[in-house]
Amino acid sequence: MVSGSSTEHWDIFCAVVDNYGDIGVTWRLAKQLANEKQIDITLWVDDLNSFSHILPQLDPQLTTQVHYGITINQWTVPLALTYQPGAVLIEAFACELPDEVKTVLLKLHSDYKADSSKQKPPVWINLEYLSAESWVEGCHGLPSMQPSGLKKHFYFPGFTDKTGGLLCEGALLKQREEWQNDPQNKMALFAQLGLKGIEVQDNVISVFSYESSALLALCQHWQQSEQTTHALIPKGRSLNSLRSILPTQVDQLTSGEQIKLGNLIIHILPMTDQESYDKLLWSCDFNIVRGEDSFLRAQWAAKPFIWHIYVQEDDYHLIKLDAFMQLYCNNLPPELAKSWKALNLAFNQEQDTQATQHWQQINLANLPLLQHAAQWPIDAINDVDLVSRLVQFVKNS
Repeated sequence: MVSGSSTEHWDIFCAVVDNYGDIGVTWRLAKQLANEKQIDITLWVDDLNSFSHILPQLDPQLTTQVHYGITINQWTVPLALTYQPGAVLIEAFACELPDEVKTVLLKLHSDYKADSSKQKPPVWINLEYLSAESWVEGCHGLPSMQPSGLKKHFYFPGFTDKTGGLLCEGALLKQREEWQNDPQNKMALFAQLGLKGIEVQDNVISVFSYESSALLALCQHWQQSEQTTHALIPKGRSLNSLRSILPTQVDQLTSGEQIKLGNLIIHILPMTDQESYDKLLWSCDFNIVRGEDSFLRAQWAAKPFIWHIYVQEDDYHLIKLDAFMQLYCNNLPPELAKSWKALNLAFNQEQDTQATQHWQQINLANLPLLQHAAQWPIDAINDVDLVSRLVQFVKNS
């Protein structure tokens, strides 16, 4: 909950893109700012229906409501609620601010310029997408003067101390370690999610990807494997890749349903809130994730993973993927690094045969890969998380 003594107010605007990615990151940011930094947060969101999938208690019909101590306002056009400026205004992922907000900013800027005793305009920050590319260091924190005279700062999350850091709650890694130390935790979670027939020794893989024929190839490989493999897949885009082997139409599948295909058992996952999704990632042997939010949470899970990155024009997404893989594989044995990179590329480029081949090369019992996945979160957090860096950045501004 937000401390009652907090006097600082921040606004965050988020336009929902790709259903859960942008709002997933923004909601985690809002919660950490409120709960760990005692900042009064108002989150403006344009699509509460999509938001409600990761925050089930959210009522999409309400114009304003409070959850986890955070005020959530519906971002309508025009705004149904009055924007009251605070100390900071965050524009998530270059979403275009409402005209009413720009008008308020201009008025504050004009009044403060004429009389410095007036209220200062809020520190205006554009929170950018996460990238491991080297140019991010040079662009992080740069101001951009708008034609109106207002100044906007570009804040780039990243993996080095010259970037904005990574979203990670203060107690997360300790909570995850405690969870994974007791196998009964994952078994209880599987039961809670309606996932039946999973034994402690079985291979369990979570799948939250876009469409890819490589996923179909891997599933067909798991069908023939000697050990039982459980693939936990929510209704959505991943299942579209498996239409040719599913006995039921995708739109007819229901949460909790099981489909047995040889030694592969597909479980249809219910949608969960963010805390349960984190625990799901912690509980699986391998995670296939997409976008930005689940990509980062898979890293904090300390388990091997595939990153299915969002496709961009001219295959620019493959450049972003390569930049991360170079960083992630820095301390892996060369042959293992080569196979893990090739597996990720094959999945993203829908190279079915190569995906199966490299999956066999890395296998789920590969000790160096498991050790690397466990050490990576400790190295990646780089001493200071994004929220702590962001608060300090605002103070310096």
